[in-house]
Amino acid sequence: MRLIAVLLAVLAAPLAAQQLRLPAVFGDHMVLQRDSEVAVWGWGPAGAVVEVSGSWGGGVARGAVDADGRWRVDLETGPAGGPHTLIVNSVGAKLELGDVLLGEVWVCGGQSNMEWSMDATADGYPSAEAYQAERAQADYPELRLFDVAHAFSWEPQEDCAGAWSACTPETVRRFSAIGYHFGRELHQELGVPVGLIGCNWGGTLCEAWTSIDGLSRRSDFGDALALIDELTHFPERAAWKKEQRLEEWRRHFRDAETGSKAGWMAAGYDDAGWPVMELPSSWEGSLGGFDGIVWFRREVDLPEAWAGRDLVLELGPIDDMDTTWFNGERVGEHMDPGSWQTPRRYTVSGSLVRSGRNVIAVRVYDTGGAGGINGQPGQLTIAPDGPGQGPAMVLAGEWRWQKGSPDGELPAKPAVSEFGHNSPAALYNGMLAPVIPFGMRGAIWYQGESNRTRAMQYRTLFPDMIRDWRRQWGRGDFPFLFVQLAPFAYGGDTGQAGDLRDAQRRTLGTVTNTGMAVTLDIGDPRDIHPRNKVDVGHRLALWALAQTYGDSALIHTGPLYYGMRVDGDRLRLYFDHAEGLGTRDGGPPSGFTVAGADRVFHPAEATIAGAQVLLRSDQVPHPQFARYAGGAADEPNLINAAGLPAASFNTGS
Repeated sequence: MRLIAVLLAVLAAPLAAQQLRLPAVFGDHMVLQRDSEVAVWGWGPAGAVVEVSGSWGGGVARGAVDADGRWRVDLETGPAGGPHTLIVNSVGAKLELGDVLLGEVWVCGGQSNMEWSMDATADGYPSAEAYQAERAQADYPELRLFDVAHAFSWEPQEDCAGAWSACTPETVRRFSAIGYHFGRELHQELGVPVGLIGCNWGGTLCEAWTSIDGLSRRSDFGDALALIDELTHFPERAAWKKEQRLEEWRRHFRDAETGSKAGWMAAGYDDAGWPVMELPSSWEGSLGGFDGIVWFRREVDLPEAWAGRDLVLELGPIDDMDTTWFNGERVGEHMDPGSWQTPRRYTVSGSLVRSGRNVIAVRVYDTGGAGGINGQPGQLTIAPDGPGQGPAMVLAGEWRWQKGSPDGELPAKPAVSEFGHNSPAALYNGMLAPVIPFGMRGAIWYQGESNRTRAMQYRTLFPDMIRDWRRQWGRGDFPFLFVQLAPFAYGGDTGQAGDLRDAQRRTLGTVTNTGMAVTLDIGDPRDIHPRNKVDVGHRLALWALAQTYGDSALIHTGPLYYGMRVDGDRLRLYFDHAEGLGTRDGGPPSGFTVAGADRVFHPAEATIAGAQVLLRSDQVPHPQFARYAGGAADEPNLINAAGLPAASFNTGS
């Protein structure tokens, strides 16, 4: 009997070895949170006992694989250092991870300004050589990087794509610039290993990063959650309803949009009177921040050999939605908001292709930021489909263009018509769930641009997201540090950006253990992606060093408004962190407006009185409300002795 048992164990060993596995976030070169109890989890054969230990000591953590093949243990870590080995043992199987460090782990979340990589900031340096010098210094063996690949789902996913790597001049190129500068400063100041988990996606919404459980505690996402439930349990019915709603929206869109009604996509339409624009390019400067539809048309003279053949039309990335026609027939579209980084590649049926004159028409729909066909010249091409067909025809150059309808005149796409990366809970499920509950210290966050038009909702949605992350992670009220939006001239903004910034500021008072880096002095009103990520990372690091790591002597923030009093025909404003209150340029404080009971705001004359600011306006004899940096692109000048800028705020409810 004993021999039979041994033989069975030997035969079972290969199967057990295949079944025992860890999620991607556990791997060689990772950082585990020091001096803590961290979750280690994975999959294995049901009923098997799993033992996890680390070479730093601290004992063995044991657990059993449940009936669904999942297991989890909580393992004690030790002081900062390494390299160590993490060992996972089960029946007939062993996993061994090497070069494991114990240190500080932070999650780097948000949308494009957090996602913006080091390479993407290159043109923000004085020269290409200056950027290369900066990158060459990014050789930190104990700073480790893990980037979660883009993914979305209507159900929480168990794993993600990604791998840990040491920070080198090569690996840092594609990692979050803000994350890198934040992590590097912590590493240098604390003298311990630092691990960064990048979990970000450009153009994304706060609700997409919140779990179904978190959103179900609110009353404003019921339709979206109902769709998720339907997708999970009745997918065929959901698909039919999606197509019905989309078709209804397309019909309303065609009926409302100027160019669509006039047939600007038709091959025979006369566009001779249209102006000309060089593509690829952004229209943000030339059209004064216009948001809405701009049509582009281009005639192409195709050789006889191409007639009747399928073609591949490439247009590079378009900001941010498009529908494209070839000789009046629609050949493709990307009508999901947030597609601004997606290169367009459409197949043109040979039945549409003729020799000589052909017409390409592109309806570009921009809802904010730098609208246009924005790639590189080599990305605009047309060529026969298939290999060995000769050189492609380059389409970069002059295109005719014409404004269509502005954004405000177009019907909104149904929020529940389909499930995509910006659907509620989509990114939480696809990107966050796979790394929860990995042991970490805290999170840094840069997001809000995509929620700008719903600032009042953001006042509660953003705090709810933070609380949701904390519940899901189960690591208490961990530090959550975020960035107040930088100045940018959003087209048609009527105060939404200022209100969103104020919603962010209010989060400091409603959610414990939070911090906010202010960027009013380091933005770019002409670019929603300001290139200076060094100072953003530094200001987030100041909050971490002061609040999380206990450097109480560190001045970690600029002035923060906390109260107001009516003083005759003036308003007296009170600030925390206002030692040495002054202005960046030595002039009078700028960026303040006041209003009376009518809430009509007028520019205010501001004077500094110690740690306070007095406001008055001849146009408002009885002031009741004040704003600071209420305009989308405002770059005011109030600072404290450390040179850190005051945060944008609105004293109204």
